[in-house]
Amino acid sequence: MNHNHPPGQIAPHIPADVFQHAQATGQPVVFVVQNTPPAFPWGRLLIPFAIAGAAALGTWGVVLAIAWLMDVAAHTATVIAGTAGPIGAGGITLKLARGKDT
Repeated sequence: MNHNHPPGQIAPHIPADVFQHAQATGQPVVFVVQNTPPAFPWGRLLIPFAIAGAAALGTWGVVLAIAWLMDVAAHTATVIAGTAGPIGAGGITLKLARGKDT
């Protein structure tokens, strides 16, 4: 028994004997596939907004990290200046922070 099946999936309204007859006689078989596109291509809009949002969040993260590092550096400089006392070089003395007794 020779089974001649059409390639791919056939729509349920096309009988197999009609397809086999068309294949035996050489008649063309036309498959109509109805495909309705989506109402709005959300993917084309969503991807650029996702990239822009990620870039904005990344930029804010870098800005906040720089601000935090500058704050830590300022506190560190204040602590070092408070504990070191006056710094002198070549006869010039520089007092970085006022003491509590002045």
